[in-house]
Amino acid sequence: MKSHSLQLKHHDQGYWFVVNRGKLKLTTESLSIPFGAWHQQQVTDPEMICHIGQWQEQPCYLVVSNDQQQEPEQWHSARALLEQPESVWFELASRAVQLALFLQTHRYCGQCGSKMQLVSWELAMLCHKCGHRCYPRISPCVLVAICKEQQILLARSKRHKPGFFSILAGFVESGETLEQAAMREVYEEVGIRIHNLRYAGSQPWPFPHSLMTGFLADYHSGDIVCQEDEIEEAGWFDFAALPDIPPVQTLSGRMIRQLQAETSADE
Repeated sequence: MKSHSLQLKHHDQGYWFVVNRGKLKLTTESLSIPFGAWHQQQVTDPEMICHIGQWQEQPCYLVVSNDQQQEPEQWHSARALLEQPESVWFELASRAVQLALFLQTHRYCGQCGSKMQLVSWELAMLCHKCGHRCYPRISPCVLVAICKEQQILLARSKRHKPGFFSILAGFVESGETLEQAAMREVYEEVGIRIHNLRYAGSQPWPFPHSLMTGFLADYHSGDIVCQEDEIEEAGWFDFAALPDIPPVQTLSGRMIRQLQAETSADE
């Protein structure tokens, strides 16, 4: 695989997305992506180096490292970049973390077991023995914000801390459209029917390789019945008295606040 990495010069400049075991190396002072020359990054024997984009006319590189993680305070989840003023940092970090996982989990061919190599003409791993080609895995997921008059349906999953609520979410199954997945997930998780679905946006979510797709919807019928193994509690909340919700940097947080603003404007 290393023969297909970029060959960098000692003084090549750029932003360095160094990924090790799913974590990003960030500057200690500002929790930002390191910028500078390649020789300053202190990464020994990287497994792979790939160009992943550009920011303000400077190249951005993914560096896949298997070194022992020194200085644990420098290694962070990509979530740490959600707080950065420019959304581009989380977007690039999402790409870096997902590509690192793809490269590390496709070292060998799933059909014949031979070593795979990163091709130079597209983002794919190729087995030169049997011709099997793999692309980065992307798992589509739907988010659904449901309104009923002046209220929004929010739920707390078993993974969330007490008091923290969000909109409903779930993965798209094989053979489903996004809209079918949204209606199915809502019915499975809280037992109600919805209608009037409207696309609201999307966001890459590298935990580990999701693509979140948001929909707004209106309540149609049914009473809330929580899916026991998924939802701890759910209910209708007034927009003027929302509980703890996801931050605005997330798609779910933006959707809740969008509906809140629209409801306030209609009053």
